[in-house]
Amino acid sequence: MGFNYSNIQTHQTGGKKMTRKVIIKNGKGYKSLCMHKHGKKCHSKKARLSGSEIEMIKIGKFIPGLFNGLNISKKTQKRR
Repeated sequence: MGFNYSNIQTHQTGGKKMTRKVIIKNGKGYKSLCMHKHGKKCHSKKARLSGSEIEMIKIGKFIPGLFNGLNISKKTQKRR
């Protein structure tokens, strides 16, 4: 039987809500970062977890900068 793990963290500042997810099923997993503005999903990024990250999560060790690679730009796009 494989290793299963899931964790969801939400953080809200004003009308902006950020959700960070880590999900592992049968030894394979991903991390995702999702941003909502005023109840609507506006940005999301998803990446696969490396083997070393999965091993650190298994032993319960904190991984500094786990979501640093999933930066969402703060720029707004203009329609021209």
